[in-house]
Amino acid sequence: MGNVSRAAYYKWLNREIPTNEIENERIAETIEQIHTDSPDKGYRRIRDDLERYHDIKVNDKRVLRICRKKNIKSTIKYSNNGCTRQAANPQFIAENVLNREFYADAPNEKWLTDVTEFKYYTGQEKHKVYLSAILDLYDRRIVSYVIRDSNNNALVFDTFDKAIESNPNAHPLCHSDRGYQYTSRTFHAKLEAAGITQSMSRVAKCIDNGPMEGFWGILKRERYYGKKFTDRESLITMIEDYIEYYNTKRLQRNLGVLTPFEKHEQYMLAA
Repeated sequence: MGNVSRAAYYKWLNREIPTNEIENERIAETIEQIHTDSPDKGYRRIRDDLERYHDIKVNDKRVLRICRKKNIKSTIKYSNNGCTRQAANPQFIAENVLNREFYADAPNEKWLTDVTEFKYYTGQEKHKVYLSAILDLYDRRIVSYVIRDSNNNALVFDTFDKAIESNPNAHPLCHSDRGYQYTSRTFHAKLEAAGITQSMSRVAKCIDNGPMEGFWGILKRERYYGKKFTDRESLITMIEDYIEYYNTKRLQRNLGVLTPFEKHEQYMLAA
């Protein structure tokens, strides 16, 4: 017991535990639960979840203190694998009309799009699947997406057909990098026919398509990096489930602690 007298020790042992400490323990249990379900969440996102989904109103600092005390850390590792390479022989190059103005006043005003790849293994054999998606800059929702085994024109064209089908009155500005699908004349004609203005990143400037690259980063850090997928089925299920979760459950502070779909609905109700 060192230098503590017996009387002082028993006094401490039988002390009244402060309400604050009891409450912190209760909050810590919920935080442990959130962390177990989503180890990717840092203290800010845990705080937002506590308020929205568990009716516990606390500030960032308190959550951070509890996380440190319980040694709860986000498992996220940052990694950026660069952006798509430019097409070797582009048929059509659009101006960078978007010009890094990553905000919009309404849904379907500005869309960003890109393709990213994922790997899975059967034994020693490596396979790839490609995800093509369109992100709306107003509410950050994923408007449409397609997953295929080949990164080809059909992958990109079908993503647009889906987006236009579900938003028939949309005539957005559409921004992409200079990947070969986006610089093809067929794609340009497709956008023109739908009344969509085309915009493209400058050569080797990933930041020109920043929020789209950002979405790939979020998805991969939260569900893909550090895991090894051993069949196509579980990889595709992960991607589909994540996009559903991202659109309908994942709170974003830059949207006013709403999910993309809530932000979208809010606009539609007010319109």
